[in-house]
Amino acid sequence: MHDTLLQPWMRDVPAAIVQTKAALRAQIKDLPERFAALDAYVRQEVQAVRDEQAAGGAVPEIAYADIVAGRVTEAQKDRVRRRGCVVLRGVFDAQQVLNWNDAIAAYIDALGYEKLAQSKVGLDKYFSQLGASKPQIYSLYWSPAQIQARQHVNMARAKAFLNSLWDARGADGQPEFDPLRECSYADRVRRRPPGAVGLGLSPHADGGSVERWCDPSFQEVYREVYFGDVNAYNPFSARGRTRTNEIPSPAVASAFRTFQGWTALSPQGPGDGTLRLVPIAKGMAWMLLRALLPDVPADDLCGAQPGRAHSANAQWHQTLLDGEVSIPLVVPGDTVWWHSDVIHSVEEQHRGAGYSNVTYIGAAPWCPKNAAFLQRQAQAFAEGRSCPDFAAEDYELGFAGRATADHLTPLGKQQMGLAPW
Repeated sequence: MHDTLLQPWMRDVPAAIVQTKAALRAQIKDLPERFAALDAYVRQEVQAVRDEQAAGGAVPEIAYADIVAGRVTEAQKDRVRRRGCVVLRGVFDAQQVLNWNDAIAAYIDALGYEKLAQSKVGLDKYFSQLGASKPQIYSLYWSPAQIQARQHVNMARAKAFLNSLWDARGADGQPEFDPLRECSYADRVRRRPPGAVGLGLSPHADGGSVERWCDPSFQEVYREVYFGDVNAYNPFSARGRTRTNEIPSPAVASAFRTFQGWTALSPQGPGDGTLRLVPIAKGMAWMLLRALLPDVPADDLCGAQPGRAHSANAQWHQTLLDGEVSIPLVVPGDTVWWHSDVIHSVEEQHRGAGYSNVTYIGAAPWCPKNAAFLQRQAQAFAEGRSCPDFAAEDYELGFAGRATADHLTPLGKQQMGLAPW
């Protein structure tokens, strides 16, 4: 980590935590009442999630065909904003996705990934603080199949719809991002074999950890939570979201994503070693105030660690974790999306009969922050190195089978920042 990249408080994080907590506690005169309001809301939402799950599913589902036809209702959109997640059904043709799945498997074999991985143990610190063993997530970014999925016109339409669910206005009333222009964000693939045990990810969020309290840019994002009308907090307001300062780390995205997401490469559902969510979009607000309560030590933010994923744990966050549910059964071509503040996890055990495979593709609309990220990513793409937001494992460096600029469509080049819009 280069010291020049750090905000002043980041150079002494333990001291910053103590100082920030003391300052926030002093400024928020109505902290008990403020937290009580959020706590009542979260408890009501947890019960609603349980009821919805029992009645057919707490995670909203929308057909991609309805997006294309303009048939998605305002009620459906509002439910996605409330739950902070959605399954978009049938974004891709199933056979096309099955072909991508086979191509990725062949790519892994041709690269000799497993042998290479043995020499790179310890480079990826992402999972070390998540409380469970590392799952079968392959640090590969540039296979032709991944490129094809990212730049597909259906994916662009799906992301534009997701971006449109946000209020894009900033503090000055001008848009913080362009919902119709999408930046490519290179991410990895997950391949979990049937019978895998102890290979999950414990509950967490990926958009920063201690920064959410300590950095002024995040305090702007959560201004209603800390200083305004806590009931008016809108997690889908873009105000300040594209201007945040994160601790540089392979565990923290430096790009702004309206939604994290993945595309199902194989059938998978509850019990298949796949995704679980706490589908409460305002849940992060509850976590922020929880850490400021007097029962939490002055130097502790309910377990949040700098440069790590933002964990949710039973000691401090059980009220919220009581709302955790598995995603519904998805099939090849379906996509799953969740707000960057939403707590999510991966099941410890894969009890299904087949592989549980996905390719991670999030929604990162054009904004100055993401345009700057694209410059760094484009260099990594040209050299075959890992995406700059992840550990520099560089498995594809020098591999002749990886994608190059020749694999990019005109749209793909725009999304990679290699051609003007």
